[in-house]
Amino acid sequence: MKVLIATEKPFAPVAVEGIKKEVEAAGYELALLEKYTDKAQLLEAVADADAIIIRSDKITAEVFDAAKQLKIVVRAGAGYDNVDLEAATQHGVVVMNTPGQNANAVAELVFGLLVFAVRKFYNGTAGTELMGKRLGILAFGNVGRNVARIAKGFGMEVWAYDAYCPADVIEAAGVKAAKSQNELFEQCDIVSLHIPATAETKQSINRQLVGSMKKGAIVVNTARKEVINEEELIELFNERTDLKYITDIMPDADTKFKEFEGRYFSTPKKMGAQTAEANINAGIAAAKQIVGFFKDGCTKFQVNK
Repeated sequence: MKVLIATEKPFAPVAVEGIKKEVEAAGYELALLEKYTDKAQLLEAVADADAIIIRSDKITAEVFDAAKQLKIVVRAGAGYDNVDLEAATQHGVVVMNTPGQNANAVAELVFGLLVFAVRKFYNGTAGTELMGKRLGILAFGNVGRNVARIAKGFGMEVWAYDAYCPADVIEAAGVKAAKSQNELFEQCDIVSLHIPATAETKQSINRQLVGSMKKGAIVVNTARKEVINEEELIELFNERTDLKYITDIMPDADTKFKEFEGRYFSTPKKMGAQTAEANINAGIAAAKQIVGFFKDGCTKFQVNK
């Protein structure tokens, strides 16, 4: 049984060692493809792989066509929109993610970005504090719950809305459950996005939602760039000079957003899972899930059907 780690953006060496330990202890072979620069390299590497561990690497129908022995792909992280699920299902390949492994890292990043924003990007002038501000969390999954936990430490009033999480579950966590997505945006000083990029959510963060926010409001996006309607937000920001947008996913229209000096910030690359701990946790979890799949048929974290 051959397990391939295919990562254009590599795991930390200690994470690779942890994965290797799990894989070899199960009696499997580990192969490594790091920092590849051409899709042909990936297509060649998957040819005899039974399992693949990836990060943000794109696993398309072409990859599945090339991987004749492939039985499972595990995305080390929560999001899996970089994998063609339909093609995986057609090829009889199970796709999994590793939910929760990066959650604290992403949540801590939210507050790194927020402190930077409310302190006016450290430009030497007086900013504001997070204490007492109302934070809205859009989607109350693993990351959202960690954001709520940290926000309470800052003394913030925490609200959340999740179409798939019952209000009583949100309230049980000591968080105010908004009745709707619209109410969340209307009532909160800051909204932190933690929704996946789906047909339902793509470009859903639009002029109407953000435009309904209070004066001086902030939107922070550590989810996916596709959920933002960039064209409408740019129009809105030209009219509402009080709004701020901060993100770790550079928008397609980054050049235009940069015109809103002092109101926009993006990291050069996606930073949510870029901690040593998250790197190790997600990688080892992926390896354990592959072993569990082959040994016991466990498909607990399968995301395609």
